[in-house]
Amino acid sequence: MGTLTRSIARGVSACAALALAVSSASAEIPGYQAKLATKLANVKAGIARGPFKSDWDSLRAGYRTPDWFRDAKFGIFIHWGVYSVPAFANEWYSRNMYVPGNAAYEHQVATYGPQSKFGYKDFIPMFKAERFDPAAWVQLFSEAGARYVVPVAEHCDGFAMYQSDLTEWDAAEMGPHRDVVGLIAKAARARGMHFGLSSHRAEHWWWYYMGRTFDSDVNDPKYAGLYGPAAPMGLPADGPTNWPDGNQLQEWMPPSKAFTDDWMGRTSELIDKYHPELIYFDWWTAAPMFESRMRDTAAYYYNRSASWGAPGIIAYKGGQFAEGSALFDMERGKTDQLRLTPWQSDTSVSLKSWGYAKNDSYRTPQSLVADLIDIVSKNGNLLLNVGPKSDGTIPDEIVSVLKGMGGWLKVNGEAIYGTRPFKYFGEGPTKSGQVRVGGQVEQSAIKGFTPADIRFTTKGNVVYALGLARPADGKVLIKTLYAGTPYLDAPIRSIDLLDGGKISWQQTPQGLKVSLPPAADGSFPYALRIRTH
Repeated sequence: MGTLTRSIARGVSACAALALAVSSASAEIPGYQAKLATKLANVKAGIARGPFKSDWDSLRAGYRTPDWFRDAKFGIFIHWGVYSVPAFANEWYSRNMYVPGNAAYEHQVATYGPQSKFGYKDFIPMFKAERFDPAAWVQLFSEAGARYVVPVAEHCDGFAMYQSDLTEWDAAEMGPHRDVVGLIAKAARARGMHFGLSSHRAEHWWWYYMGRTFDSDVNDPKYAGLYGPAAPMGLPADGPTNWPDGNQLQEWMPPSKAFTDDWMGRTSELIDKYHPELIYFDWWTAAPMFESRMRDTAAYYYNRSASWGAPGIIAYKGGQFAEGSALFDMERGKTDQLRLTPWQSDTSVSLKSWGYAKNDSYRTPQSLVADLIDIVSKNGNLLLNVGPKSDGTIPDEIVSVLKGMGGWLKVNGEAIYGTRPFKYFGEGPTKSGQVRVGGQVEQSAIKGFTPADIRFTTKGNVVYALGLARPADGKVLIKTLYAGTPYLDAPIRSIDLLDGGKISWQQTPQGLKVSLPPAADGSFPYALRIRTH
C-alpha cells in the first residue's frame, strides 16, 4: 500500500473503532446508558414544556439579554485544569504532547519519558489543588471589580472540573477530589456575584487523535474514558492527520451520534446541577453536526433558566447560533463599531496561554482598563481570563493586575457599571477590531491607544467621556462635543473628573477643550462626568 492509502486506511480503521471507544468509555460508569437516556429524555420534555422551541424563529423571538449582564460589564473567566501541572506553553498541552514534532511532544519525552509510559492521565494525581480556596478567589475577583465568574467546566482534554454522572474522569473523583465548579458557584453566589460556566467538550471528539499514530497510552482501552473517541480530524480523502480549515468545519470528520448524545447529556447535567446564568461554548460547536444540538440546548436551557427565575445567556463564538438567539462573543478581539445588541469580548491577563504556563507574559492593568472602556462603549462586556497554578494559587502577576483594575473601577466605576451606549461609541484614530498577533494577543495590547482616543457611555442624563490614554500635557480636545453639537440635547452644565482632580473646560466651535492635571508615564485612563441638566 502507498503512504496515502495506508494513512486513509488507518483513518477508516480509527473511525470503525470509535463506537468501541465510546462504548468502552461508557462501560466504566455503572448504568451509563440509563443515566444518559434519562438526561436526554429530560431535555426532550423540557423543550416540550416551552415556551422556547427547538427552532431558530422561536429562539430569536424569545431571547433577551438580561439586564444584570448589561449592567455588570466585567466578568472573570477561569481556565484551570490538569494542564496546569506541566504548565508548558499553553492549555493545549494535553493535545500537543501527542503531536510528533511539536515542542510539547519533545518536552514531554525529555521531562517525563515516552507517552507509552507517561501520558496525560499521569498528571491527574499530581493535580492536587491543595491550596484551592474558592472564597479567596471570589474575594479577589470582587476586589478586581468583576460582577460575574465563569469557570471552565470541561476543557478539550476531557477532564471534567465538576462532579459528573457520566464520567469517572472528573475533579470530584480524581486529582483535587473536589467539585471545583460547584464550589466556585457556591462562593460566587455567597458574595452576590453572578455565576456562569463554559464547555469545550465538543473539540474532544478529535483532541487526542495524534496519540493513535504512534505508541502511546491513548491506544490503551483502559483510558478510553479520558482519551476517547480520539477521532481523525480530516475527512478520509484528506487524510486523518490533516488539520482542516478552522473556519470550514464541514471539512472536519463529523462527530458520531453517540458522541453528540454524550455531549448533550453532559451539557444538560451542567445546566441542571449548577443553574448557570451564562453558558459559554467554544468554537467547534459550530460544526454542522451540532446544529440541532445547539437548538435543543438553547431551548432546554432557556426554558429551565426561566423556570428558576434567572433567564440564561448562551455565549457563542462562531456561526452556530442564529443572530439574536444568543450572545455573540469575540475571542481575543473587539468590534470596531457600536453594536446595537449586547455582546462580549473574552481575553486573558496572560499573553501566551489561557491556562497557567511557566514563563508567560502578562497584560498591564492600564491596558486592560482601556480595553474594558473600549468594549463597554460599544455595548459589550469584558470576560477576562485568569489561569491558576495547579496548587490552586493565582500567580502574583495576575493578582497585581486584577487589583490594579479594581483600584481604578472603585473610583471610576460609575462610568462603567449600569451604563448604556451613547449615540456613538467615541472618536480617535485607533482601530480595535478582531485582529490577533501570534494567534493569541490582540492588536491593542501591543499597539496601545492614543490621547485622541475617547469613548462614551451614558446613564440617566449624564454622559461619560473616557480617555483611553492620558495626555502628558493634560490637554484634551473632544471633537464631537463641539459647541452646538446635535449629540447633546442641552448645553453642558458641568464637567467633573471622577478621580477628583481639578480641571478646566471650554466648549468651542472646534470641540470640547479640557485641561487635566499632568499625567505620569503609565497612567490609567481617565473618566469625565458631563452633565447637561
